Amino acid sequence: MIYFDHNATTAIDDRVLETMLPFLKFFFGNPSSLYRHGRLVRSAIDTAREQIAGVIGVHVTQIIFTSGGTEANNLALTAIKSDSKLAISAVEHPSITEPAEYLARQGHELKFIGVDRNGIVSQEAINEIIQQRPALVSIMLANNETGVIQDVAHYAQQLKNKGIIVHTDAVQALGKIPIDFKRLGVNMMTLSSHKIYGPKGCGALIVDKDVNLKAMLLGGGQEQGLRAGTENVPAIIGFGKAAELAGLELAQRAGHLLKLRNILEDRLLSIQGISIFAKDVERLPNTVQFGMEGMDGEMLLMKLDKKGIAVSSGSACASGGGKPSSVLVAMGVTAELAKGAIRVSLGKSNTEEEIIEFIDLLETLVTPG
Repeated sequence: MIYFDHNATTAIDDRVLETMLPFLKFFFGNPSSLYRHGRLVRSAIDTAREQIAGVIGVHVTQIIFTSGGTEANNLALTAIKSDSKLAISAVEHPSITEPAEYLARQGHELKFIGVDRNGIVSQEAINEIIQQRPALVSIMLANNETGVIQDVAHYAQQLKNKGIIVHTDAVQALGKIPIDFKRLGVNMMTLSSHKIYGPKGCGALIVDKDVNLKAMLLGGGQEQGLRAGTENVPAIIGFGKAAELAGLELAQRAGHLLKLRNILEDRLLSIQGISIFAKDVERLPNTVQFGMEGMDGEMLLMKLDKKGIAVSSGSACASGGGKPSSVLVAMGVTAELAKGAIRVSLGKSNTEEEIIEFIDLLETLVTPG
């Protein structure tokens, strides 16, 4: 199989798995236990916290482990106070959009921050939101579908100067571009393990000490009382190792991915009728989303799958709905073109030969006759 869906999930790095195995087989103690077996496991969790903190430039106490990016995003939105306004960008992941809409049904006023045809939040949109004085704003750092990178640092300072709490979903950005929590200037940031060659079932919310969150799970004091329940020890340890490797190998991985992305885009544009979304703005080095008028993206996805090539028609968490991508609709893409969208998200093990094979097959599937 040729796997081109790394924004959905990645394979566990062998080095990560090797780090996890002892805690699956031998060191099974409860990290809350006071005896030696428990203390050893607690120490391993502390090491993982240090590894993640070192990659993004935060203190270990700012890291709240969760079951993944979705839980971390949901937890971030608990920072909003009763009857206050909430604003999110129009191109957020469903794990922000859906809990935000739930909060709106509970009485919070919800505003969407518009984007231009490239999926970029504009200064005008930020100015308008500031005038409406929401309590919390969430703008993702890099989009999971288009790969578009937002200038979060620029807007975060303006919003915080007005007393607005700022959250960014950095799930797709981690391991692909440099991330520094302090330089971004946000109050909260979401991360996920399985996007960086770590295990599924583990993520984190990075939180400033001034932010007050509400616990979503009760019944224990884990994660500073915000996430009750015995920790998923092997996954946390794997997350820590994956983050450490992502930091050490960032430049190498990004260079490899960008080289492959450029080859892919050059060859895609040789196929008549194909449009690459947000082609001319800053994007993740591994992500290309394209479409063609009259093409059924999900049908094309299934044809490619039968030939052993895995791609996506959009967000893995929102696929199968039969509706055009809300991200592309927010960018002003026509519904017909949006329904034909395909996302290719490359990984560190992909090769130029795989791209050539993919393009050759794609041409036969989309060329009439």
